[in-house]
Amino acid sequence: MSALFDIVASAGLWAAVLRIATPLILGTLGALLCERAGVLNLGIEGIMTFGAMIGWLAVYNGADLWTGFLIAGIAGGVFGLLHAGLTVTLGLSQHVSGLGVTLFASSFSYYVFRLMVPVAGTPPTIEPFQPIAIPGLSDIPFFGPALFSQTPPTYAAVLLALVLAYMLFRTPLGLAIRMTGENPHAADAQGVNPMAVRYGAVIAGSALMGMAGAFLTLSAFNSFFPTMVQGRGWICIALVVFSSWRPERALLGRCCLPFSTDFS
Repeated sequence: MSALFDIVASAGLWAAVLRIATPLILGTLGALLCERAGVLNLGIEGIMTFGAMIGWLAVYNGADLWTGFLIAGIAGGVFGLLHAGLTVTLGLSQHVSGLGVTLFASSFSYYVFRLMVPVAGTPPTIEPFQPIAIPGLSDIPFFGPALFSQTPPTYAAVLLALVLAYMLFRTPLGLAIRMTGENPHAADAQGVNPMAVRYGAVIAGSALMGMAGAFLTLSAFNSFFPTMVQGRGWICIALVVFSSWRPERALLGRCCLPFSTDFS
């Protein structure tokens, strides 16, 4: 029991929890944004896989790390546009379309990776993001090493969760998104274009999913392999429900599940 308490009370454990949580935070925020606008995006698993691949491939071919993240976000947005076109414009089943996007994006990731990277005994690697200790804050006992000695994308993910929470519940844009998801006819009566709002939310949410995948290859690991997402996309869908579709609860809920995934 004493050994267990020592582990739980270790700052290193909670630093690892936050690091492991980062792709799930980004993915959950993306899925939450889509669902707040009334669109279920089950393409998240494939979008994360493609984001992991294309972000890593960009850096492997000479781009800097943040550019790799941006490219992964753009790629995720493209898949979001595809999903929105099928579900919002054509009115197809959100479940079938999302699963189709997952299958297509996952397969396309492996195809592009094998096309661009020669088969080798040891997978090629890049130099990933390194942890940055925030001066002053990182010296705080326990909380400093646990919270303020992370890689830059982790800081960005936590900040983004707070920004998204403010946007959804304190701004006209957030009201339009929530109204569209709950009652699109009422939104239309108030002069809001439900189709445009849903397109924007799905594209932006899918971009976050792509960045969630990119975190795995650009920060957690330094290489790509096709099965590296390992169901994290489905965990994000569950976390959206667990958090009652609120970003701040999604952030807390993810950190309450520290052992659901592993970066070994």
